[in-house]
Amino acid sequence: MSERAGSPATLPAVSGPHRLLVEFLWFGLKEARACLFAGLFFGAVFLMPRTGVLGLPRYDALLLFALAVQAGMLWAKVETRDEAKTIALFHVAGFALEVFKTSAGIRSWSYPDFAYSKLFGVPLFSGFMYAAVGSYIIQAWRLFELRIRHHPPYWMANLMALAIYANFFTHHYIGDYRLYLAACILGLYARTVVIFRPLDRDRSMPLLLAFVLIGFFVWLAENIATFYGIWSYPHQMGAWATVHLGKWSSWSLLVIMSFTIVAGLKHIKAAIHIPE
Repeated sequence: MSERAGSPATLPAVSGPHRLLVEFLWFGLKEARACLFAGLFFGAVFLMPRTGVLGLPRYDALLLFALAVQAGMLWAKVETRDEAKTIALFHVAGFALEVFKTSAGIRSWSYPDFAYSKLFGVPLFSGFMYAAVGSYIIQAWRLFELRIRHHPPYWMANLMALAIYANFFTHHYIGDYRLYLAACILGLYARTVVIFRPLDRDRSMPLLLAFVLIGFFVWLAENIATFYGIWSYPHQMGAWATVHLGKWSSWSLLVIMSFTIVAGLKHIKAAIHIPE
């Protein structure tokens, strides 16, 4: 088996449980590396004092921190310009959703603290929560040398991603079609498998399982964020309570949308690439 860029040399003398342990450790290291932006950003979200830093309100400090981390990743070449543009797209899409969800008449959640960087009542740093998911997918794609087997037609995947995004808005007016979307997704991705390389051998798992697992970890992070009062749902106003389990499905759908954006852009880039 040929050795690939980013993977260590093959381990012919390592087999059985020992190999599985080594692979698991490498998997954990690559996962941590893929979570670089998400880990730093959410770490700052959890650790930032509610009173802010050096007189700067908390939400403003988080915005500056996120921008500094992104600039640092670009400078260190951990992230490419194209990847930064994609993350900016996630930020814009996420911020637009935040503005709608916190608007008068909707109030799905709120940002109670003062900030100079609030637009329409939403702090600008909030878009980076969605960008963090996109950053993880982008970094994991490269580090694990992801390949997708039996990917559905891109036009169908893109249409489904648009329907998912639209449902976050329209369910306030014409009903929540999340279950119907989930059923369509099950059919669309039933045969789809993600192939990844933790060490020097290819491993695989159903792509749908990956969506659900990532959505679960984002849901856990949201519970921690609401516990620290970064934002609050209506049922958490009097005292903190666990974020509704239904939000797990919402985050999983958002992960699917994010994955579709990354996969679609990579497909377009591959189609128009001209070898030098």
